[in-house]
Amino acid sequence: MIAKESSDPVFSVKTSARRKAAARFVAVGVSAAALSLAVPAVSSAAPVTVIPGGPTIEVPELPNLELPGAPTKPKPKSTPKPKPKPKTTEPAKPNVPAMPNVKTSTGYVALAVDGAHTIYWWKNGEFIKEMPISMGSNAHPTPNGVYHTKEKYRDMYMDSSTYGVPVDSPEGYRTYVEYATRMSWDGIFIHAAPWSVQQQGNTNVSHGCINVSTENGKWVYDNVGRDTPIVVRGTVGGQYTGD
Repeated sequence: MIAKESSDPVFSVKTSARRKAAARFVAVGVSAAALSLAVPAVSSAAPVTVIPGGPTIEVPELPNLELPGAPTKPKPKSTPKPKPKPKTTEPAKPNVPAMPNVKTSTGYVALAVDGAHTIYWWKNGEFIKEMPISMGSNAHPTPNGVYHTKEKYRDMYMDSSTYGVPVDSPEGYRTYVEYATRMSWDGIFIHAAPWSVQQQGNTNVSHGCINVSTENGKWVYDNVGRDTPIVVRGTVGGQYTGD
């Protein structure tokens, strides 16, 4: 059966309106499909606004703008690297023996060690100085024991005849010396002996005295007071008993 179009004018108007709307809907769908095929599927393409029944409008892409007052993440604080500690430049302490346990009225204490050929000095319990020395040879050794300084001579003649050895004998002598500090009444001194500087710190060549350089003899003469103990240790000379 073929349906005929109604002759009713109202019906004709409604039918015509429906046909136009349907045709417009199809046209918009086709346009949208075509547009989806024409636009490249890339992330950088500009956005497109489609208005049904109207022209296609391209909207330019806006730059990323920070809104004023927007909170920002604080940058992490960098922790400063600790500075390396400077290397110490303090010199090593000298290898010295213990200070002798003797009484002193001047604050000074001395120890002459034969094996080291060295005399060590302390003041008020603190080590302050060491000196190379040459003590009595095996033929005339310096006795071990505790001596105490006595009188001083800026310069003098040392004479072997004062302890019984004639000056003109093979073992006799008469020698000019400087900065002589007496250690015993029987003729032992600590004094400057520039003629034995090469032996000082190495061997014993004196007649019993403690030989030091002129500089060190002057230091003893200038600084060390009367009644300062000087301990002699390690010689082959037996024991000193006098004072």
